Amino acid sequence: MNTSSASLLARSLLAAAVAAGLALIHVQSHAEGPAPTTVLKGKAVTENNLIDALTPEEPVVTRSLRVQRDTPGQQAARKPSASLLITFETNSADLTPQAKKQLDVVAAALRNNKLAEYGFNVEGHADPRGMHDANLSLSQQRAESVRNYLIVAHSIDAKRLKAVGKGDSEVLNAKDPAAVENRRVTIVTDVTKD
Repeated sequence: MNTSSASLLARSLLAAAVAAGLALIHVQSHAEGPAPTTVLKGKAVTENNLIDALTPEEPVVTRSLRVQRDTPGQQAARKPSASLLITFETNSADLTPQAKKQLDVVAAALRNNKLAEYGFNVEGHADPRGMHDANLSLSQQRAESVRNYLIVAHSIDAKRLKAVGKGDSEVLNAKDPAAVENRRVTIVTDVTKD
């Protein structure tokens, strides 16, 4: 084998390896699903459980230097979050009386000193039945419904809450598309500092 043939073979093998690596990263990033969240329902929706789920971990301060190589596809640390099974009537963004009771508990947790300095994303989720665009719109309306209730009924500062519609992109139960846990509201702590 001459030098140019060996060089061509080496480049071909390198290109194939890079393509395989990129395909693996793509599959891993799409196979991971939604970020882990604490799912609270029924009697588990308590002020203390919400505070525990939404309070960011205190950073550990050390005097050492740690060098870490960035790995493609590496995810950032999980943001504190709690998924609530806030229920809605089909194709509706109107809160039910049971949903309002759960949100009353959420409001109490958000006023707690441990959470008072943080902002939160109110993420609406839909199950994958129906058209993607309609699910995205409906999930946004549901997130806004929850946000508005917390602002109007409980005087939570509007600047602390951002409504985000996630549509049907982050189902918790992929085996049962109609599962109630796929139609949820997730409260995610915004850990960024202004």
